[in-house]
Amino acid sequence: TKKAILNKDFRQAITFALNRENYSAQVNSKAFAKPAIRNTYTAPAFVQVNGKDFGDVVADKLSTYGDQWKGVNLADGQDGLYNKDKAKAQLEKDGVQFPVHIDVPVIQNATSIVTRMQSLKQTVEETLGKDNVVVDLQMMDQDEVLNITLNVPSAADADWDLQGMVGWNPDYQDPSTYLDTLQPSSEDQTKVYLGFAGGVDNPSAKAVGLDEFAKLLDDANNETQDVVKRYEKYAAAQAWLTDSAIV
Repeated sequence: TKKAILNKDFRQAITFALNRENYSAQVNSKAFAKPAIRNTYTAPAFVQVNGKDFGDVVADKLSTYGDQWKGVNLADGQDGLYNKDKAKAQLEKDGVQFPVHIDVPVIQNATSIVTRMQSLKQTVEETLGKDNVVVDLQMMDQDEVLNITLNVPSAADADWDLQGMVGWNPDYQDPSTYLDTLQPSSEDQTKVYLGFAGGVDNPSAKAVGLDEFAKLLDDANNETQDVVKRYEKYAAAQAWLTDSAIV
């Protein structure tokens, strides 16, 4: 499982295999599922860059990472990533023993969480095939789940392969309010959001390229004179994050 998760193609396969409309419908109902969908960690219309939505600039940069990203719509309110053909094409099998089992902690008495994770399990397994990927929902009490996700005391106590218990809302009008929460050099951040310690020197962090992401973030953070250049650099960081399929 770890070897598969450290492979970007495998993570992209999971990204393209998730039906976000069905996932959203478990909380928002089918009628209101689409308006609640977001395709990127940073809200795509959060700031403008020379008259363009931030997400459009991200999409332009993302398209340079590979054909799988060409024509992808990152706007809110529609599922721009769910694509069965892309999911199957990106499924990386080299050197990995299949099926890959992915552990997902679930608060067993929280109906909305249970149904969302059941939806995730259903669409990922149907798209990729249970002979390739099995999503194992680990039903636990709330305290048990929070102690290994949101309230994890240390990265060593994190115990999940994929989880939906941690999120973020912005508190100031700059893309850094989103992206800095994933700063790889901050162990307080990485233990909660990414499940590892040791900063960019962590072998797994290096394996997925988080040292590169850290450089992109630092470059954007250091641009304090030209707001357009600053947002362009944050768009480059968000494009890397989307292509990496880490969040």
